[in-house]
Amino acid sequence: MNLRTRTALATCLVLAVVTTSLAASPAFAASPSPAPSSAAPSATESPSHPDAEALRAAIAGLPDADATAALVRVAGTDGSWHGSSGVAEIGTGREALEQGRFRIGSTTKVFTAAVVLQLAAEHRIDLGAPIQEYLPGLLPGHPPITVRQLLNHTSGLPEAHEDRTFDEAYQHRFDTVTPRQLVAASAAKPMEFAPGTQQHYIGVNYTLLGLLIEKTTGCSYEEQVARRVLRPLALRQTSFPGTDPRLNGPHNHGYQAVRRPDGTTELRDVTLWNVSDVWATGNLISTTADLEHFLTALFRGRVVPAEQLAEMFTVPEGIPLYGSDRPAEHSAGLTRFTLRDGTVGWGKTGGLYGYNTAILAARDLSRTLVYSVNATNARDREMNSVVGRVITAAFTR
Repeated sequence: MNLRTRTALATCLVLAVVTTSLAASPAFAASPSPAPSSAAPSATESPSHPDAEALRAAIAGLPDADATAALVRVAGTDGSWHGSSGVAEIGTGREALEQGRFRIGSTTKVFTAAVVLQLAAEHRIDLGAPIQEYLPGLLPGHPPITVRQLLNHTSGLPEAHEDRTFDEAYQHRFDTVTPRQLVAASAAKPMEFAPGTQQHYIGVNYTLLGLLIEKTTGCSYEEQVARRVLRPLALRQTSFPGTDPRLNGPHNHGYQAVRRPDGTTELRDVTLWNVSDVWATGNLISTTADLEHFLTALFRGRVVPAEQLAEMFTVPEGIPLYGSDRPAEHSAGLTRFTLRDGTVGWGKTGGLYGYNTAILAARDLSRTLVYSVNATNARDREMNSVVGRVITAAFTR
């Protein structure tokens, strides 16, 4: 999930928005496949920008080979638009629920980073202090790794587990994995690089931050996010499922395209899934309306004090992305991207089987985008075509 999420933001946002071409999605064989919905996408719009026609076109014709549903909200200083397309569940004919709940994946990291930065503002966490001072014994023999290096993915720690095939993951979809198991799996491997010398986006950094929140506050990570973010902002449709595999509340089903032995493709329902293995890195469930409210409040300084909020808009300078010559692009919880007109934007994507999510915005909130696309290739390195169309339609002026 981590490499693919990073690739989605680096490649899909920058290249798909800067250029007019979009990455092609994997081919989808016909048998059996859902018929496209005959209903036009539902939408509410303002009379000015964003480009309502382009946004409607971006999500038209769902379900198709690449997605079964899409929920989109675009806002800013020049108007707003929100719409939905597709079906809530294949075979039922029920239209997609625009206010349906969905798994937000790695977008959870923005909430985690916000809580850590709040604790820093309260002088309960020192961002420049080694995590080993707060969580002794979890990283035996490792060099000092600061809290800030965990936040901006310059720790040098390796990911806990290698990517598994879909079939392997599906077989273990009801397993429970604890945060300490994930940290131990990472700690057993060699460091990828000296802390602070490169940047590699990996989930275990935020697993450690979740444990840091618990150690510092004396209560659960989930309760701290709820107390400090969800309840103050009245994000009533946002919650942690914990180890419960169900997606409780109204929701659209998620599907993964799976190749059969005979070469045809099926859509396998992946809505029921225990996502405890992503905990503080990707466990949240939310709605597009809640995420839009959170994004706006965060950028306006209503969630994190100004001094600490600057960490979310500061990318480490002078170091490359791991394994490349590209410069670092991740900050504390967010990723920097460049729009077609040269405008710098910030945001976060998330991808779990069946669900692609993002919160993206210009720093001045002149344009914001929140989407949930029920992609049939949500964990692929290739960009989903519906996601690409939505991003381009939302940010092209």
